[in-house]
Amino acid sequence: MSESLDVIIVDDDPAVCQSVSGLVTAFYTWGNVLGFTDFHEAASHCLHRPTGVAVFLLDAYLGEKTAFSLLEKITQNFPMAYEDTIIMTGYPSDDLVNTCLAMDIPYLLEKPVRPYALQLAVRAIVNKYIKFAKRLLDDPDFVGYLPRF
Repeated sequence: MSESLDVIIVDDDPAVCQSVSGLVTAFYTWGNVLGFTDFHEAASHCLHRPTGVAVFLLDAYLGEKTAFSLLEKITQNFPMAYEDTIIMTGYPSDDLVNTCLAMDIPYLLEKPVRPYALQLAVRAIVNKYIKFAKRLLDDPDFVGYLPRF
């Protein structure tokens, strides 16, 4: 299990990936901010990490691939990946919105991404884990009620 809660950004446009990485780095303190412009490099990175959690900021369309195919590929190492994902797109079509809803992806941001919307979405996902960790610290017996994987 990773000791930090990293943010993994994947966008095939290098300028967007760098811009979004800079926005997140400006406020994010709970882990590393990692940016990828190549689908296969991002997938390889995720598959070679220990099982854990991360926040994913994914461009909806990654060349010939999609954010959804990346998520499908990495769920063995990141079981909460769908719930911990923010999809970014230049055009949020009805099909894309419906796909996000069907896959339990809670956030869809339109490009250009507004910094406050990005920060609120990332913090909402992170807060879920911070509250869970606090509950474990406040009630050590709670661990006994968790399912074993």
